[in-house]
Amino acid sequence: MQSIELNDPEKIREFLSQIAFHGKGFVTDSLLGDVFDAGLDYPDFLRAEGEDPNAAFAGRSPAWAKYHVRQGKKVFMVYGGAGSDRRTHFSETP
Repeated sequence: MQSIELNDPEKIREFLSQIAFHGKGFVTDSLLGDVFDAGLDYPDFLRAEGEDPNAAFAGRSPAWAKYHVRQGKKVFMVYGGAGSDRRTHFSETP
C-alpha cells in the first residue's frame, strides 16, 4: 500500500476512527480509541505504511501495517502484522 502522511488533527481523527485490526497481537475495532487512551487527544502527525491483510480501513482489507501517531512529545506506534504479532509502543520525551 502507498504510505500516507497527515498533519491535520481533524483528518487524523477521522482516519484513525476507520482503522480496525484483527488477527494476532494487538486488536481493536477503532484505533482512535486506543490513541485517546494513550493520552493523544489532539494528534498533529500521522504516518501509515506497509500492508497488513488483517487490518481494515473503512471495513476494507488490507490496510496499512505500521502507524506512527504524534502529539507534541507524545508518540503512539503500532507495528507488526502480516505474519507477526501486532504490537503497540508509547513514548513521551521530556
